[in-house]
Amino acid sequence: MSDGINLLSAKWGKRCLIATDRVGPWILSASVRGVKVLVTGGAGYIGSVTATALEQAGHVPVILDSLISGPEAFVANRIFYHGDIANRQLLGQIVADHPDIECTIHMAARVVVTESVTMPYVYYRDNVTKSLELFDQLARLGRPRVVFSSSASVYAEVEGFEVYEDSPTDPRSPYARTKRMMEMVLQDLAAATDIRCVILRYFNPIGADPELRYGIHAREPSHVLGQLVLAAQGRREAFLVTGTDYPTRDGTGLRDYVHVWDLALAHVRAVERFDQVLAAVGEPSVILNLGTGRGVTVRELVDMVGRVLGQPVPVTEAPRRPGDATGAYANVDRARQLLGWTAQSSLADGVASAFSWAAKRREVLGYE
Repeated sequence: MSDGINLLSAKWGKRCLIATDRVGPWILSASVRGVKVLVTGGAGYIGSVTATALEQAGHVPVILDSLISGPEAFVANRIFYHGDIANRQLLGQIVADHPDIECTIHMAARVVVTESVTMPYVYYRDNVTKSLELFDQLARLGRPRVVFSSSASVYAEVEGFEVYEDSPTDPRSPYARTKRMMEMVLQDLAAATDIRCVILRYFNPIGADPELRYGIHAREPSHVLGQLVLAAQGRREAFLVTGTDYPTRDGTGLRDYVHVWDLALAHVRAVERFDQVLAAVGEPSVILNLGTGRGVTVRELVDMVGRVLGQPVPVTEAPRRPGDATGAYANVDRARQLLGWTAQSSLADGVASAFSWAAKRREVLGYE
């Protein structure tokens, strides 16, 4: 057993031993380096940036992606398997080829809220049913550690807008409901099987990797900053503010915008401290918020974009869209305590990074 586990055992006693013994022989050290990590959806926006952060920390990402949305250009020279997360034979081949895989970061999912409202079957099939097959096969293959990409969209609206991991949930769209369902699936599997999970509830990622190799790849991004980029580039007549009657300080929706590189670094910490985190809480699963701990309204984001660019962005207003929620911002105390992680980049950093990536995107992907 590693020194990190022994130290936590001394602090937490029998609870630590129960939490770690069920994992079996797969013990990760707090100072682990050179681990192989299966990254599903690793050709996507957050997946490709996270793979980069893993590499910089000395780890080896093994990418599994269907390329339904993620571009092949984002695979780079990494170990790559083109296929479906529910393909049990392929998963078996990956583990046979790489028996030293220690953890899976599961990011593969459909993620467009408005699309999920019109295509609920596709979202439940791909995000829920296929993920269940993935988790069961990982358990059968003796690879029980899962870091799961969840979403702040699972939260209910709360007074003051600050949400903790135990705040009420009330997912408002099929997309958000698939994320909450998979959280519950993982918690049930962790209680009954060898599966162990660290569930990361992302708030709103912005920006690109520091060297501008990976960023938003959708030709017409649906998220707010992507739409602002299009308006600032003149590819839209104006940025559309959807909803001005929310109970926020200026009537527009409120979000917690976290730089994607900060999110990627949190995944590295989750992999490296996986067993220690679960030992500390004395449970086979845990949920952690990943955000900045600050709420920003849509109008405030528009103003920040104008300041970064040195010129205002044209704006028009419209009613709320189906599935939209007022929003929230993260209490990040638990991630700070358990992962030793806090977001380091400012909102201005994230906005500047997004526009720098937009200027380079054609060079990387062949389109603006």
